[in-house]
Amino acid sequence: MDDQVDELVRRLGLSPHPEGGFYREIYRSEVQIDHPGIPDGRERRRRAGTLIYFLLAEGHFSAFHRVRCSDEIWHLYAGGPLELHIIDTAGARGSRTLTTDVFSGEPTAVVDAGCWQAARLAPGAKWALAGCTVSPGFEFDDFDMPPREKLLREHPSHAEIIRELTRA
Repeated sequence: MDDQVDELVRRLGLSPHPEGGFYREIYRSEVQIDHPGIPDGRERRRRAGTLIYFLLAEGHFSAFHRVRCSDEIWHLYAGGPLELHIIDTAGARGSRTLTTDVFSGEPTAVVDAGCWQAARLAPGAKWALAGCTVSPGFEFDDFDMPPREKLLREHPSHAEIIRELTRA
């Protein structure tokens, strides 16, 4: 990693994230709600919202994953651009490039609950510092990060991007 990335990790107190990159939770609402999207038999109480810092460095990516029951909003704070790849619940694939240059793009994107998502740096970017807000709040119980073969079986038409943005 380069010196700027090392400094950001240290300064912001970031740790490795299971999907790739580095993160730290910086907000977890004190308000709790009964989440209507949680299936029967699972705990429905969730925080109203959560927010993390998320840092990707050159050579790293956020592997395809999903938050089953909550929407996630990405905000790009610095660095980038950042490519966000999404496979929606109907199996359609799309992508958004987040940028801090608001004259050539947008710094935010929403990933609906249940959609597969992955992120990587755009060509030429060295690092990107983002925030990820989840509402209702994030719980690891609602997080899926399947092996590559499972996603390939479910979405064979997106094999190229799945191979690029998953780990065995």
